[in-house]
Amino acid sequence: MLFHIFNSQEERRNYGGSAFVEIQFCKLPSGTATDRLVAVDSINNWQDDSLYIDDENVFYKEYSSIFDCGIYNNLKCGTVDIYGINYYAPALIDSIIERLRREKPVDYEVLIDWLIKSRRYNGFYILGL
Repeated sequence: MLFHIFNSQEERRNYGGSAFVEIQFCKLPSGTATDRLVAVDSINNWQDDSLYIDDENVFYKEYSSIFDCGIYNNLKCGTVDIYGINYYAPALIDSIIERLRREKPVDYEVLIDWLIKSRRYNGFYILGL
């Protein structure tokens, strides 16, 4: 299984420590300036409602073509950076879900279920190692 959900930080630490890519809801309010959305100070890692990935190589191979529209910390846009901050706006969620359904990468169903929940937030992040 590529994606993991942990019920507590203790459970996550017991599974594998901190070597995870984290897919996290953006809980900042709608209308927040983009530079603030991608600022290091705006990120609170290790949320219990996040998805965690422990194999960044498989994730990149399977998903980099789908997550090719994120905004980096330097405000540029491109393919997912598994070592940095990647922000995906709410307007992108449905098109990402459609691409997942069409391309069917490994464990895509888990990610689709999580992305449907992300519609309640101001997009989401992929936070690198």
